[in-house]
Amino acid sequence: MTRYALRHHTAYSYGRAVDLASHLLHLTPRAVPGQRVEAAALHVAPEFGYRVDGHDHFGNGVTWLFLEAPHAAFEVTLEATVDVAFAPPPPDAATPPWEAVRDAAMRPEGWEAAEFALPSALAPADRAAGLYAARSFPAGLPVLAGLRDLCARIRRDFAFKPGVTTISTPVATVLALRAGVCQDFAHLMIAGLRALGLPARYTSGYVRTRPPPGQKRRQGADQSHAWVGCWLGPAQGWVDLDPTNDLVVSDEHLLLGWGRDYADVSPVKGILLGGGRQGLEVSVDLVPVDEEQVA
Repeated sequence: MTRYALRHHTAYSYGRAVDLASHLLHLTPRAVPGQRVEAAALHVAPEFGYRVDGHDHFGNGVTWLFLEAPHAAFEVTLEATVDVAFAPPPPDAATPPWEAVRDAAMRPEGWEAAEFALPSALAPADRAAGLYAARSFPAGLPVLAGLRDLCARIRRDFAFKPGVTTISTPVATVLALRAGVCQDFAHLMIAGLRALGLPARYTSGYVRTRPPPGQKRRQGADQSHAWVGCWLGPAQGWVDLDPTNDLVVSDEHLLLGWGRDYADVSPVKGILLGGGRQGLEVSVDLVPVDEEQVA
């Protein structure tokens, strides 16, 4: 088990005053088997008119904020302490053939997974993505073996290049570029699996990063991360795979929540009256509580 101190700071500046604003925040880590949220607090500036905490359709914790006074900037900071120790998945050979998982998703026993087999705006059941994924799923292969192979192929075939895509870049473009960032690789993997009829969900959170050898960790240098929740069937449930790093999620990832694609779990969404051009700064620290930080 690893205990993490998490700090996620988001700051917006506006070209002119915002008269009214409504924000939807997905910033509170989710309590699930393998992850215990010891403490979590949101700090917001300026003072908001009112706040509502609850859960979305997927069970993620959400906060709605309503700011009713003019303001030139908006900042929100999450601070949390979270224990993480996700259980390892079953052996590949112990998981059912991928065709059985596909078929189960459309039967009553697949009720929790069925909606994640359907296309969404940012992770459609793209034909080209399906052809790419199909190479990892020959007939009768245990589903986890195919998932691991697809995850490894994405890591091998695609270059991590910030700046060549945006969060709305289509999966087909990512396939053509053979490059992108973690959100692109998650959407690509999900789209390919959905094209085969396999449920897959977009998972949002953070991954531990390590400083170069001999150097100390720098504050604010970490980032939000995305990976893929994959369904193994009704008996074995979900396993999380990280195609950016070709990893099965264990104790170096911290989960915020999941949805059909990024749009369902965007950390901060807002509707503004006024504001003009916006500036945005984001800093993230995900640090084991016994690890020293330096400014």
